[in-house]
Amino acid sequence: MQLSRSLFCLISLCLLTLHISATSITLYNKCSHPVWPGIQPGAGKPILARGGFKLLPKKSYRLQLPAAWSGRIWGRHGCAFDAHGRGKCATGDCGGVLFCNGLGGTPPATLAEITLGSDQDFYDVSLVDGYNLAISITPYKGSGKCTYAGCVRDLNMMCPVGLQVRSHDKRQVVACKSACFAFNSPRYCCTGSFGSPQSCKPTAYSRIFKTACPRAYSYAYDDPTSIATCTGGSYFLTFCPHH
Repeated sequence: MQLSRSLFCLISLCLLTLHISATSITLYNKCSHPVWPGIQPGAGKPILARGGFKLLPKKSYRLQLPAAWSGRIWGRHGCAFDAHGRGKCATGDCGGVLFCNGLGGTPPATLAEITLGSDQDFYDVSLVDGYNLAISITPYKGSGKCTYAGCVRDLNMMCPVGLQVRSHDKRQVVACKSACFAFNSPRYCCTGSFGSPQSCKPTAYSRIFKTACPRAYSYAYDDPTSIATCTGGSYFLTFCPHH
């Protein structure tokens, strides 16, 4: 009887472990060019896939997310690395290495953010650090609202001159800075006397982002229309979903 009870407890524990770690996020590159995803865990959370890798066009990569994991994922573009994983990217670079290993991306970069909770997952796509690639997050299972989050439009095509990051030959816009990153002003960064939702309001620059991408964060306090929730979900994260 004791053996049966122990076996039952072991099976129950395994099933519980499978349940709490069943969340996955599948990264899919719909762009016509390679993307080098970067992954930065939240404080105290494990680093996944060494923090970065190369994803060829029309290819996918599935990440199994540990229970209670949080972090951000972004796409690096125009990268070149040597055999030792050293090099650089035109946008979203993480310290000149292929494997970000906990480092964040250099703005401007479109960020996908996710926090797994015991009752609910929270996720969003943020333009607070600027924009380099279109990204969408779409739940494919789960319960609750489980809505889409993302920025499908190519903001590089409509980026104001003062926010543009251009390629080395200056021929094309490869990224669009946030007004905070471009001007470092409390008004745009929601700092100092603008450090509250009551005092920090949308600006002409953030409205450009919000009009183009209504389901993405356009500035620091753009919470109500930007955070999505889902219970027990798994997710698709697509780079260049408009292609």
